[in-house]
Amino acid sequence: MAERTITRAELSEAVYKGVGLSRTESAALVELVLKEISDCLAAGETVKLSSFGSFVVRSKGERIGRNPKTGVEVPIEPRRVMIFKPSNILKARINGLDAAAEEE
Repeated sequence: MAERTITRAELSEAVYKGVGLSRTESAALVELVLKEISDCLAAGETVKLSSFGSFVVRSKGERIGRNPKTGVEVPIEPRRVMIFKPSNILKARINGLDAAAEEE
């Protein structure tokens, strides 16, 4: 299995071929969807895409880290991180399993 990165342009092209919108409209649609997801995540909202997964923003508190080279303790500032939780359907598809068989 060759590793490959899918770009926005490739997503737009897939929408163009699959939906039948013009290339310009397809690119605008992809940008609009990605912007909406980004805006919701920046606002701290969870984005759940059925049969795909959920993007969740979590807050991490301050903690003490260690510089691996020197061993010196360094405070790590509080921050927000995003995690992705794939749905069971996506997990099954990635592993080549039939999603219906896994639910039984």
